[in-house]
Amino acid sequence: MPSPNCAPSRRKFLQAALTTGGTAALFPALSAGRTITPTTESGATEVKAFELEEITIPELQEGMKSDKYTARSLVEKYHARIEEIDKRGPAINAIIELNPDALSIADALDEERKAKGPRGPLHGVPVLIKDNIDTADKMMTTAGSLALVGSKPPKDSFVAQRLRAAGAVILGKTNLSEWANIRSSHSISGWSGRGGLTKNPYALDRNACGSSSGTGSGISANLAAVGIGTETDGSIVCPSSSNGLAGIKPTVGLVSRSGIIPISHSQDGAGPMCRTVRDAAILLSALTGIDPEDAATAASAGKSQTDYAQYCDPNGLKGARIGVARKYFGFSEAVDALMEQSLGVLKQQGATLVDPADIETFGKFDESELLVFMYELKADLNAYLAGLGPGAPVRTLQDIIDFNDRNRQKEMPYFGQDLFVKAQSKGPLTDKEYVDAVAKNHQLARTEGIDALMDKHHLDAIVAPTGGPAWLTDLVTGDHFAGGSSNAAAVAGYPNINVTAGFLFGLPVGISFFGRAWSEPSLIKLAYSFEQATKARQAPRFLPTIGPG
Repeated sequence: MPSPNCAPSRRKFLQAALTTGGTAALFPALSAGRTITPTTESGATEVKAFELEEITIPELQEGMKSDKYTARSLVEKYHARIEEIDKRGPAINAIIELNPDALSIADALDEERKAKGPRGPLHGVPVLIKDNIDTADKMMTTAGSLALVGSKPPKDSFVAQRLRAAGAVILGKTNLSEWANIRSSHSISGWSGRGGLTKNPYALDRNACGSSSGTGSGISANLAAVGIGTETDGSIVCPSSSNGLAGIKPTVGLVSRSGIIPISHSQDGAGPMCRTVRDAAILLSALTGIDPEDAATAASAGKSQTDYAQYCDPNGLKGARIGVARKYFGFSEAVDALMEQSLGVLKQQGATLVDPADIETFGKFDESELLVFMYELKADLNAYLAGLGPGAPVRTLQDIIDFNDRNRQKEMPYFGQDLFVKAQSKGPLTDKEYVDAVAKNHQLARTEGIDALMDKHHLDAIVAPTGGPAWLTDLVTGDHFAGGSSNAAAVAGYPNINVTAGFLFGLPVGISFFGRAWSEPSLIKLAYSFEQATKARQAPRFLPTIGPG
């Protein structure tokens, strides 16, 4: 998801604060419970208590070990939860398709557990994956587009292979921002032609962010134990922030992208989106490995881990040096106030803050990032479509553009496809314009960016606000990003972890920990320590809106 960084004026901020009942006078309330909530709320959709609400992977394994649960019973319970709140009741609409084989897969895993014991921590655990991740089963893989309805990939993506090998049950696929938010510069996150609009479970008129909107909303609403999203720029960390999750955007090459509908091989990646950092670390452990079909994974040799959960240390912040990237602040006074409290937690837990510690190349690679997207989208998407075989509904980016034009009422009722058209006009990846843009991106985001900053101040990580509270979904004018910090790590291809920092007006807001390539162990240790010190995550309440005080 291309995630622009924009800062609204002070006037706009104050107008927004007044309409939500928030003023600067309320900010001190952050010190009491790390949350600001509206003074009145009404009309909440009643959602029944759920037996598996907020349950973790270790708790599920303990339940299956004691025979309290089976893989089959877990699938049945999550199916019932999806029936109750995803398509009915609050109707968050996170699921685009359920796996018709989930129960039979669960039965086989239960029999295997009885005969041989569990394969590992994911054995029998239901997982949701984004609908741009190939599965060679009865489900489609469409990126939310009607143009790919009926598309059945010839084989599992590497991610799906790894999940199945770990004993996870792929419960279904989640809705997303169509084509992972790369079709239009005026898109609506969480909307797709095939899946419709995904809602934010904290306030149903708010946006779930994207492009991994369905995974963010669905996992937060306890529709499955854990989920997988994908990111090009912001598509894991933004919906994780907006839906109160721990999300890990890994180093490019740590998790294979083969069999994932692409945007940019320079920046694409898949990663976990979970309710806790430990669950995210467990899930990440299952996804790593060298894949001959994704050349970038060769660089992970000797750098990837098979047990990231070992780095979940509650004292992980002690002695750490963390840089505060202040240039990513300032788009919201309320967010800044929450971040100041979060920085206080880091210090209380023993971290040394270097403040400010700004990336000197900040803002210098925004245009070149989009240019690279345009070239790589055309080349990478055409290659993916060609691999679907002769029965594919569309074979090229131009075919998709033509399909959208023919089906404008269904595919483009709210926004167009200007980015697709722009990408189609680009030449091959040998063009000097493209080659220079990639080199510029890596020089500015890596060598002169994150690496230079961390070398200068001897940092273990950099922190910044992931974004603001979820904005009101606007079908007329599109997304309203207030600000964000995903772009440096995204352009560099470096890891980024979001964890919930607190709540503003009942809406979650995340803090990002990012750093050098392959630094996932260090970032997990820091994020976990912060999470344990704050316990900020709150389950969603499915409010219809965040009303005035």
